[in-house]
Amino acid sequence: MSSTGNCLVSVIIPVYNAEKYLDVCIQSIINQTWSNIEIILVDDGSTDGSLKIAQKHLVNANVKVIEQKNRGASAARNAGLKLAKGDYIQFLDADDLLSPDKIEGQMACLNGSLKQVTICRSVHFNDGDNYEDGIISDGWFCNDNNNPVDFLIKLHAGKEVMPGYGGIILIHSWLTPMAIIEKAGPWNEKLSLDDDGEFFCRVVLAADGIKYSEKGFSYYRKFNHGQSLSAQKTKEGTVSAVLAIDLKYQNLKAKTNDPIIDRVFARHYRWTGVLAYPQFKSISNYCIKKAKELGYTGEKYTGGPAGHLLTKLLGWKAARIVAYYKQLFSKSWA
Repeated sequence: MSSTGNCLVSVIIPVYNAEKYLDVCIQSIINQTWSNIEIILVDDGSTDGSLKIAQKHLVNANVKVIEQKNRGASAARNAGLKLAKGDYIQFLDADDLLSPDKIEGQMACLNGSLKQVTICRSVHFNDGDNYEDGIISDGWFCNDNNNPVDFLIKLHAGKEVMPGYGGIILIHSWLTPMAIIEKAGPWNEKLSLDDDGEFFCRVVLAADGIKYSEKGFSYYRKFNHGQSLSAQKTKEGTVSAVLAIDLKYQNLKAKTNDPIIDRVFARHYRWTGVLAYPQFKSISNYCIKKAKELGYTGEKYTGGPAGHLLTKLLGWKAARIVAYYKQLFSKSWA
């Protein structure tokens, strides 16, 4: 432990067709009360004006811009990591932003530690709305935790397994020492969905603990009409989601024999399998089988009264088929 002094923080921003939001995102970093920051913008083959907007900020000595062919956000973040000189890393997506005191607050929490990570609260807001009027997300994680395995179990558990726990911690809520990232390994470039969940699972397991910062917020922009990557259901995305579950489960099982790990991930496999049906039947079958192997005993299907009734009469697959085609029909008329 030593004082943070004036340590350099590298902010890595993958950019893909974000011209509408990029200036605001970058300005939120320029406005940080922590003064020693470098900004690394990685343009991932944008086809709009994002690259020109990024290059406009090269007048600032602390801004760097990388261009690469479109390879995905994980590859862009890895490219940024290779260029980063900071002892601490802040990831930020190009359509999101940070409160001015975010980095300073988290650096104070770490107090020079290179063996702990830190998180802050997030604010969710709808695109087009004032980000400061969004909904603050807080809960059980608003405390320090010196047991990384315990933290991850609580994070991945749903209310069915551990009432009061579960949830999501956003990519840009974290501030991470580079030394821990080097220990955990780079972003998995095979993943498109839940790439952050898999990455920060390894990061947390490589840390000695998690510090909570009362100061600072990360702001997350929510989109309607399926504009975000996570809302778009493709085979590639579904495969990525399943692979991320596989890897998180394996990493946690390597650290503990606690049987709750099986219960936690049985639920993840089950619901990923249900949601993959009937569009991706082979993926669904794999997930349902894994859930059974891990001893899943929860609900077979969740939904409205009609879905529950259909499940009782004809089974969950019939309920999913009806839900799937109802969604397709509604999209075709939107």
